[in-house]
Formats: sequence, C-alpha cells, structure tokens
Amino acid sequence: MKKVMAGKILLFLISLNLVASIVLAIGPPTCPADKTEGCSDDDWEGEFFPGIPKIKYEGPNSKNYLAFKYYNAEEEILGKKMKDWTRFSVAFWHIFRGMGGDPFGAPTKNWPWEDGTNSLAMAKRRMRANFEFLDKLGVELWCFHDRDIAPDGETLEEANRNLDEVVALAKKLQESTNIHPLWGTAQLFFHPRYMHGAATSPELAVYAYGAAQVKKAMEVTHYLGGENYVFWGGREGYQTLLNTDMGRELDHLARFFQAAVNYKKKIGCNATLLIEPKPQEPTKHQYDWDAATTANFLRKYGLADEFKLNIECNHATLSGHSCHHELETARLNGMLGNIDANTGDPQTGWDTDQFMTDISEATLVMLSVIKNGGLAPGGFNFDAKLRRESTDVEDLFLAHIIGMDTMARGLRNAAKIIEDGSLGELIKNRYQSFDSELGAQIEAGEADFELLEKKAFEWGEPKVPSGKQELAEMIFQSAL
Repeated sequence: MKKVMAGKILLFLISLNLVASIVLAIGPPTCPADKTEGCSDDDWEGEFFPGIPKIKYEGPNSKNYLAFKYYNAEEEILGKKMKDWTRFSVAFWHIFRGMGGDPFGAPTKNWPWEDGTNSLAMAKRRMRANFEFLDKLGVELWCFHDRDIAPDGETLEEANRNLDEVVALAKKLQESTNIHPLWGTAQLFFHPRYMHGAATSPELAVYAYGAAQVKKAMEVTHYLGGENYVFWGGREGYQTLLNTDMGRELDHLARFFQAAVNYKKKIGCNATLLIEPKPQEPTKHQYDWDAATTANFLRKYGLADEFKLNIECNHATLSGHSCHHELETARLNGMLGNIDANTGDPQTGWDTDQFMTDISEATLVMLSVIKNGGLAPGGFNFDAKLRRESTDVEDLFLAHIIGMDTMARGLRNAAKIIEDGSLGELIKNRYQSFDSELGAQIEAGEADFELLEKKAFEWGEPKVPSGKQELAEMIFQSAL
C-alpha cells in the first residue's frame, strides 16, 4: 500500500514538474482587460482596453461615439494648432484611483485590471494602464499626486522607495514617446497627520514631514520631465479662528513656498510652480480662497514672480465666481498658468468634478486662453471623474472625448468671436470717452482731482450711454 502511495506521489510530482516546464517555456502570461486572475506579476503585460481603438477625429457628422467630432489636434486655429491651444492632460487620480465611492455609498467601479490591493505590483499595473489609455486617447500629458501612483509606506523612507520604483517604470514607459507629466504634486491632505494641514499645521514635525514629501515629489516630477508643479492646500486653512493663529499660519505657508522655490532652483528644475485656489472643502476656510486672494498673498510675501495659478472651474463657482471671472482675474494679474477643466452641478453645493460639457462656458474659458496667448507650459487638466453610476471601461474614454470636444468647440467659437470683431468693437465703444487727451492723462496717472473737478463743472451732468448687454449676449450666442 505504501509503495502504491509513493508511486502516486512521484507521478504527481513529475506531472507538476512537466506543467511548470510548459509554463516556463510559454513565458509570462498576458492579461487582457477581461481577465485578472493570475495577473499579479510585476511583468504583467497585455491590453487593458481591448476593443477600444485609437480615438481619431471624424468630424461633426460622425455617428461614432469613440471618435472626436470637434477636436482635430493638427488643425490650426488663429495661427496655432488646436493641440497647442489645449494641451490636454489626464488626471491619474480620477481615472485610475477614483472608484465611485461617496460618503453615502461604497465604490461602484470594478475595473478589470484591479486586484483589490494597493500593492506595489498593482501600482505598476495601473501605470501601464495609464500609458495605454493616453496612447489610445491621443493625449501626451498626465498629472499625478505622489500617493496616487505609488503606495504610502510605514516610514517616509519606504514611501520614497515605493515611489522610486513606480517612477522608474513611468520613465521607461515614456521612452520613444512624447508622453510626460503636465504636472505633479504631493498629496498633503489624505493622511491623518495632515488633519490640521501641512504647511499650516501647528505641529512642527508635520511641517517638516510635509516639506520632505514635497521635496521628493518635486524631484520625481523633474525626473519625469514634468512642466509644472502644483500646490493644492486642501487642509491649509482653518475650521475655527478660536484656536487658530492665522497670521502665524500664513507666515509659515509663505516660508514653505519660498523653500520650494529655493529647492526648485537648486536642482535645476524649470517647472512652473502653480497654486490652485479653492475656498473650502475639506476645510471650512482655505487660505487660497480665490484667484484675487492668492495673488494678494503672493505679492505680500514677495512670491508673485515665482508662482502662477492653476484655476479650477468648479472651485471658481464654490467661491461665488464664474470660471471666466477667475481666469480673467488670474490673467490680468499675469498669473494664469493652468486650468483644471471641470464643472460642478448648480443644484449641489460641493466639488462634484464633472467633465465640462457646457459649450457656452467652454467658449468663455477659451476667450481668456486666447487673450492669454495660450497656457504653455500649462494646459487643460481634466480634473474630472466619471459619475458614480458610470461603470463601463468605455465610459472613461467617452467622458474624455466629450470633454475634449467641448473645449474644442469653445476654441472654435472663441476664434469666431475674435475674428468677427463685433464684440470687441462693442467693448471698445463703451470706453471710447477715455480715448481722449484727458482719458490718456487719467490712465497715465497724471490727472489730479483739481483738474477733474474743473472738467466736471465745465461739462455739467454727464450723458450716460447704454451698456448694450443684450446686444453683447446676442453677439456671443450667435457664435455658438
């Protein structure tokens, strides 16, 4: 009986050895997007988006949902290619880390490549998926937070090692492509250590930890050829002034930014430093409330020449402004550097991060971009996520297609308005009284109150012309 059992065991071991030899001879498995079992190896390869072709421009008459109707990358608009006006970017955190959860419900996304872990191997798999997504969408830029692309660690050293491994893969995947980050940033809001902020934390050790994390994030952004580096201060603010030394926190925040400027120069990084204003959420009050507040902060601390602004449209509406207002405020201050292209829902009061589909709003946005001469080295980052109920892999592409087409339509409309000239002429006529000798004196700062009083007595009661707002709206709407 023992001999029979020993023979069966020997036969089983020989069979296992034969199977192993066959597997080794075949090589590592490939894993299409409809199969995740056995795909945990770091050498995992295969198509993440089978059945999704490279997205092409087919024109407005196309019925193909997986095609651009208005975004034609190589087409010239006002002397510049459409792709250079827009410089679209994919947000890694929304596409590959946004799983559809909300405060009232569990995640709804179950992407085929996910294995339910936040392991280093899974992080590398997501990075490969990211590059395939970019290639098929025809976009060369992407944005990331450090902790989105690589898992955190028990120590800062471990977290840095994890980040280095994933960044090394990203660098390898960039080879022979034009793909690189539009910007990178450090995630200084998720971990409990940052509950009081990072640069504005009352705890010195947290301040130092945040600085170390930003230092590393700046290094890897620079290594990957990132063109910008963003600061979003989601926790840099307060819940109540009763326990807050606001003056000291603002001073600390300024010193933090100055240290970032100094380190950027030290490592030879040419990336533009950007601050992304937001009024609130998650804190009750953020110190970079809106564009005007942030511009004033930068001027006060002598940082106005070192930073530009990353304007997010949904943040604009949360601060009580239109996106157009925030863009114009940034532009007129010489600080418009980048746009997070998204929108909110007018029926909700929070940051819903939806893809912009409003052609009117997109046209206003593009009017500011054209007046700014473009955004480079900034661009349009789709800081937008699928709705919780959109759960097909195809939806990731459809969302970006409509987002890109919307901005392309906005660009075409804005160019039409500028080339027509009627709106510009209406604006010019409103201020034509200043196109005079006295107007020139006022604008040069040479007209004092005595001179102006003399003219007021001489002219008597002014005749105030119509503002022609309805005509302006008619001209604008006719371009849509």
